[in-house]
Amino acid sequence: AGMNGTAIENFACVIFNVSFMNCTWHVGRTATEDTQYFLYWRPRKKDDVTECQNYIKDTCGRHIGCQFQNVTIENSNAYFLVNGSRSGQSIQSYEKKILLYQIGKHFFISDYITVEKLTPPLNVTVNCTEASHRCCIWWQPPRTSHVKKSSCFKYEIVIENK
Repeated sequence: AGMNGTAIENFACVIFNVSFMNCTWHVGRTATEDTQYFLYWRPRKKDDVTECQNYIKDTCGRHIGCQFQNVTIENSNAYFLVNGSRSGQSIQSYEKKILLYQIGKHFFISDYITVEKLTPPLNVTVNCTEASHRCCIWWQPPRTSHVKKSSCFKYEIVIENK
């Protein structure tokens, strides 16, 4: 249902700082300035569908994204629905299921991508000795929503002589 070209395009979600998620989209090709979008999601099958509480808006006041807090990532399908209206008429809806454990692997399917931006390594410690001209560096892996093995991470160290 709804006029062709009014559904959102380029739906993408990014998880950061372990439990925050931003989802964004572009307005439909034929969407007018009075088109308004509403995002609903269900993180797990057992959960209720809830509407976004913190929309990101464009200069016309249209919803073009949502900021979520306290997101929990599990090996489950999350369901996303974006619908809306313009001048009292319905627009084409957009629906996607995303397997949440694939977030963070740059897993790409059709027109959306989900990514997890990791925090820097934690508790970085450096111990240098002048006599041996050596430094030892220790750290803990970054916090992540779903990766449990520290062996999954690769690190690069850049040392600058100042």
